[in-house]
Amino acid sequence: MSVAPKREQHDWPMPPDGGWTADDLDTLPDLPPHTELIDGSLVFVSPQARFHMLTMRVLERGLLRTLPDDLDVVREMTVTLRKQQRPEPDLMVARAEADTGPEQTSLLPEDVLLVVEVVSRDSEARDRETKPLKYAKAGIPHLWRVESKRGKPVVYVYELDPANGSYHLTGIHRDRLQLSAPYDIDIDLNARR
Repeated sequence: MSVAPKREQHDWPMPPDGGWTADDLDTLPDLPPHTELIDGSLVFVSPQARFHMLTMRVLERGLLRTLPDDLDVVREMTVTLRKQQRPEPDLMVARAEADTGPEQTSLLPEDVLLVVEVVSRDSEARDRETKPLKYAKAGIPHLWRVESKRGKPVVYVYELDPANGSYHLTGIHRDRLQLSAPYDIDIDLNARR
């Protein structure tokens, strides 16, 4: 008779009545890296695939290449949208003046010009539906959603319509991403990743 292997047990914190808040994310002990807060619930991110890592590298390098001095490219940081909304986009372009120092863990939406989400198998619904709605409601002007098409990045570019507060698709980019907003950007999506 074989014995099933023991699974590692975790004592994850139980949410308080009404759910977690953005401030809780900085004080909860032993959370896994890249934990997000969406609708007052903690969202644990699965390990990322090689496509995700390589695509982020290409995009980050490309964004940095023509970045104006008054902006910064940010990764592995959350944006506090509301009391119970603190997602972590894969990349952000933010105002450089929003940097409050080495202990900073989150940005405010008014300081963010662009959020980038590289869609993973476990995050499809969040990256395609949930998070874009929340970013738009918070007034973040630009969103890129990146999908894998046969292992190559396809970038869906959205801009916020200030009249109705929703994102509208302005282009689908394969091979090369050339834009004039939020600043002049030219990224070879086939660059050696």
